[in-house]
Amino acid sequence: MGATPEIAVIDDLIRQRLDEILPGRIEEKLREIEESKTPSLSIIATKGTLDWAYPPFILGSTAAALGWDVQIFFTFYGLNLLKKDISDLKVSPLGNPGMPMKMPFGPDWFKGINWNIPNIIQGNIPGFEAMATTLMKQTIRNNGVATIEELRGLSQEADVKFIACQMTVELFGFSHDDFIDGLDYAGAATFLPVAQKSDVCLFM
Repeated sequence: MGATPEIAVIDDLIRQRLDEILPGRIEEKLREIEESKTPSLSIIATKGTLDWAYPPFILGSTAAALGWDVQIFFTFYGLNLLKKDISDLKVSPLGNPGMPMKMPFGPDWFKGINWNIPNIIQGNIPGFEAMATTLMKQTIRNNGVATIEELRGLSQEADVKFIACQMTVELFGFSHDDFIDGLDYAGAATFLPVAQKSDVCLFM
């Protein structure tokens, strides 16, 4: 037996009203969920030089200071950034066209020069890499930039999660004693599901 005309009219009104209300309610609920969610950042650190040590720690510590959940996965040469002693980190301008060095000393006109030194000279002068590293460290000190050790410590204090790639640890013949305390040791299979859910994922 079919519905009476009055009931059919009421059903239509209810459906119409639900169509008007539900989209707004759903959007409002999604907005509430989005606003209450803690942003997350995952970083893959693969480089082990002085210049490449800065980006993961700067971004990680800054995001943590903003209240984000942060994890950094250190693999291959990135493991060098987790060693207890990282005073031997170097920077090599060889083959890096984006790195003309300015001198951190001397008169202003001298410090303003970009020293575009050909690769053939950089590769054949003994001690050129050590000199470039010294100049970079002096530039960092002159500008009051925190050291890698300081940034790494700030990151840990801010609860940035450091994950050392266990496969690479074994591949390079490291032991856990080579590294600072407070690390997690895991593989890609552990890291990837977390990275998949992160709001931001960066490869460095």
